[in-house]
Amino acid sequence: MAIAWKSIVVTVALAAAASGVGAWAGASWVLNKQTPPSLHEIVHEELDLSPQQLAKIEGIETRFAGQRVQLEGRVQAANRELAEAIRISNGDSRAVQPAVDHFHDAMGDLQQATIAHIFEMRTVMNDAQARRFDRSVVEALTADAQ
Repeated sequence: MAIAWKSIVVTVALAAAASGVGAWAGASWVLNKQTPPSLHEIVHEELDLSPQQLAKIEGIETRFAGQRVQLEGRVQAANRELAEAIRISNGDSRAVQPAVDHFHDAMGDLQQATIAHIFEMRTVMNDAQARRFDRSVVEALTADAQ
């Protein structure tokens, strides 16, 4: 019986050590991985926009900020609706489907508005700025795939 306890203790100790090493390695990877600059940082810090361009961009951003809050609110409400539908459905996917559709519609509207916002900001830029901006947007959209 003593040998069985020793085996259990050794197994638990090894599992704890492996868990600690895995957590350390994961944290190190996350902390050392460089995140690309945000679209806001690129627009305001890397494109060398003129004061006139910045003023136009800020107007576009201000208009979109209110729209984004409203659209994100719809997404959150649809998410809550979906959670409630799942909670009461007892696994009946037909009962959940309308909430899924509502969530997809809300997310789609947010995505379409965001893309329109990006293209609207792009109209303020000269060709070189627009090319840099486009590269940054593509990098941001494909960052997880790399």
